[in-house]
This record gives sequence, C-alpha cells and structure tokens, in this order.
Amino acid sequence: MDDWLKDSDEVKPSWITVDLAIFTVRADQLMVLLVERGLEPFLGRSALPGGYVQKDETLREGALRELWEEAGINGRQLHLEQLGAYGDPDRDPRGRVVTIAYLALGPDLPVPVGGTDAARAFWTPVAELTEVAEGLAFDHAVILADALEEIRRKFEYTAVATAFCGESFTLSELRKVYEAIWGQRLDPSNFRRKVLSTSGFVQSTGEQRLPPTGRPAALYRRGSTWLLSPPLLRGVG
Repeated sequence: MDDWLKDSDEVKPSWITVDLAIFTVRADQLMVLLVERGLEPFLGRSALPGGYVQKDETLREGALRELWEEAGINGRQLHLEQLGAYGDPDRDPRGRVVTIAYLALGPDLPVPVGGTDAARAFWTPVAELTEVAEGLAFDHAVILADALEEIRRKFEYTAVATAFCGESFTLSELRKVYEAIWGQRLDPSNFRRKVLSTSGFVQSTGEQRLPPTGRPAALYRRGSTWLLSPPLLRGVG
C-alpha cells in the first residue's frame, strides 16, 4: 500500500461532472449557452449547463443528457468534443468534484428551454460577456475562456467552422462565421480565394441561392478535409 494511504485517516471520495461550453452563431453574433442555477450552490447565478455523471453512463452520454435536460437541445446534432478536465480542490463547495468540459458547436441553434436544476437557459452574445463571465458559478469563467480560445485556434487549422453552417452555405455565410468567432472583419475577395485554394475545405453543391437583392450565390458543403493546408491564420486577410 502506498505510504500516503497508510498515513491518511480516510480516503475522501471524488465526484465526476460534465460541463458544456455550447456555441452557435445567431444574427452574425457568436452566442454561448448559459443557464440560471435553480439550486444551491450558486443559486441564481449564471453557469454553463452540466451536472453529475451517472454511474451507468459514459462521459459523452452524460454530456448529451445534461444538454437535453437543462436546455432542451439535442446534442447528437452538434459537433461535440472534449475540451479538458478541471479539478482544482476548491472549485466546488460541495466537495472534491472533477469536471470534464465539452465543447459543442451548432448552426443557429434554437431558443433553449431550462429544466431540472436550471431555472432557465438562454443565449448570451460572447461580445457582452466581460461582466457576466466574472460572475459565473464554479470555475466556469475559466472553462469558457479556454473554450473560446480553442475555437479560435481550431478555426485556423481545421474545418470546424463548417459546424456553424447548415448542410449547404455560401462563402459569404462562412466568412461571417469567421468574423463572428475572430471578432474581426475579413476581406471578402481574400477570404474567398483562401477558402477555394485550400484543398478539400469546401465542395461545391452545383446549386445557387438567390438573395433578396444582388446576384445568385454559389452553394457549398463541407469538404473531405479536416486539417487545413495552408491554414487560415487570424489577422491575415
């Protein structure tokens, strides 16, 4: 037996939770899903949706269940991936709780409906989060900051931006997604050239969309490539 176990009076249990940083683009704005906690601890405070993992489910299953129970959103329709583990001893006043954070992305997601221990669920523009983030429950401000940087980084090197688009989209719609996530304007001509010169990034559907005004716009779908070469770097173009 390890010496530290011999010397300790007891082995305190730890619990596992999942938390979700869920993003969508609505009206050309990057939005994050928050819930208002309906129970202690942090009653009435804003938080990322999440909760305890049940003993008979995987981490991913727990994340999908919590998303459905707390916000009424079907996570199986989203891009969902693990962001990281957060386990500082004092992150939860109820005891030693380690959370596995997930990153979820989807196109123009619906108005959420709060449930279980969430009094309500709501979309908040990321651009307005400076004050809200400081008041988030637990260590969710840290998780949210990490999630945002992970998205922005992935936009440079992967095709994950297409997760914010529908099955078909115009290059203008894709550019607006990049602008919303990076918080900067991009030159339309340069963006178009870079996207179309990146092999496998997007694929033409052969169809067009007729806008209310102007010329018809070509429609594209996500291509076969995940890693972009060359990458689309922030601050360039």
